Amino acid sequence: MISLPDDSRAAVDRALEEVLTRLTQRAIPRGSSALALIRAASAATSGGKRFRPALVVASFDAFGGDRLATPGLWDVAAAFELLHSAFVIHDDLIDRDIERRGVPNVGGTFRSHARSLGVSADDAERVGDAAAVLAGDILLYEAARLVATADVASDQRVPLFDLLDDAVLVSAIGELADVEQAVVPAEPETAQLLSTAHDKTAVYSFCAPLAAGAVLAGADDGDRGVLMSVGADLGLAFQLVDDLIGTFGDEAQAGRGAGADLREAKRTPLISFARDSASWPQVSSALAMAPTGPIAVQAAQRELDASGAREQLVTLIGQTLSAVRRRAAELPPAARALIEQLADGIEGRIP
Repeated sequence: MISLPDDSRAAVDRALEEVLTRLTQRAIPRGSSALALIRAASAATSGGKRFRPALVVASFDAFGGDRLATPGLWDVAAAFELLHSAFVIHDDLIDRDIERRGVPNVGGTFRSHARSLGVSADDAERVGDAAAVLAGDILLYEAARLVATADVASDQRVPLFDLLDDAVLVSAIGELADVEQAVVPAEPETAQLLSTAHDKTAVYSFCAPLAAGAVLAGADDGDRGVLMSVGADLGLAFQLVDDLIGTFGDEAQAGRGAGADLREAKRTPLISFARDSASWPQVSSALAMAPTGPIAVQAAQRELDASGAREQLVTLIGQTLSAVRRRAAELPPAARALIEQLADGIEGRIP
């Protein structure tokens, strides 16, 4: 959808490297476990598309920010990457995943290390879980530290912290709701699932980065309010497309096995729409079999499609993005073009 140009990515990567180098230097005298923890946290930040920093920089540019006069831009952009990495580490722990895209994550790395020392499987799991909690906590703090120490105007610091605070709080609330909705006996209402989809993604991935760039560029309160509004809808649409990808996308698009959400029996708005259809008995039977293998996954996909739930969700995504484009018309031309580019990119991801 949007990416950092090479020079901007290099500037963000330098800001991240400064953080990770300082942490590594502080960890060295504290022993091998401390150093391993920082290295695992560092690995969690490596690579990636740097999407959230790209939004900070793109918004800053769209509102006419002066890069030479705003050296703290790169630290603020990097802070959102650290925030994302922390959330990914904690999300893997919550989901009990020990790999990320086929590579051991923080928890998996420390489990393997503990097992190599002769630790029992249960105790190795405990070590891995502890490492994941602590690595994520360190990166969360470092994100806040970057904002606190960034070279920005004094009147920008509090608005930036307000955005970071909102991103952390709303995302945590959304993640908890997601876990609760996965385990409660009663099926969650569609409105609840949509609210959770928004909270998990919208604020930290769209609203806050876009508004942070605008703050640094000196945008007025009205434009920042519009950004928060369109960011909320962009984030919801993005998450709903992710739900479609998790159900109908291929392995390359999903970054994991095709139909992973079906195999894991995730409760998503897509499933809620199907539950409200006349075809629910057939869909429900197919979903119950989906964890058994790829043929059953394909059968569940066919039943979901036939129920109209897929079409209904695609329609909702389209309506949400139409609202984004209408509201974006209130923004200056360059900012409006950025929001339209993001809406087009989200729409283009629909499988």
